[in-house]
Amino acid sequence: MIYFEDLEPGKTTVVGSHTFTAEAIRAFATRFDPQPFHIDEAAGRETHFGGLVASGWHTASAYARLVALYLASRQEIRSEQVGEDPAPPGPSTGLEELRWIKPVRPGDTVTYSWEVLETRLSRSRPGWGVTRLRIHGVNQDGVEVITFVQTVLVATRDATSYSGAA
Repeated sequence: MIYFEDLEPGKTTVVGSHTFTAEAIRAFATRFDPQPFHIDEAAGRETHFGGLVASGWHTASAYARLVALYLASRQEIRSEQVGEDPAPPGPSTGLEELRWIKPVRPGDTVTYSWEVLETRLSRSRPGWGVTRLRIHGVNQDGVEVITFVQTVLVATRDATSYSGAA
């Protein structure tokens, strides 16, 4: 995990990439967003999308998975190299300004990054900071396909205990 002190306003971090397959697009949509243009290629051709496209929720969920993997790998590296104890995980307090800018199609690879917009120490939760991040998802052609602002609680290095709720 990353500590509050590691986050600098203005800094951008790439967290990973995900390739969307037709099979995965259909599977996600069948379970969570069963609209015809997410499930059926022919139905998608009859819409303004002109074919099968991923659910916007699928593109957001891919980011959630990648950021969890990124944070876990960072912690493993820091633990091995620096001997630093893992930071307790902090929750996201919400999303703002969610935009699905361009459709994500089968075969598209989306690379996700966050830009630190602001950081401040929490006034109500000692040992925690509040961080606002702008999330960007860009396809293989450099075209932005998703963006949103996420607010996250992040533990400080001087946090002495973790109560289970940030």
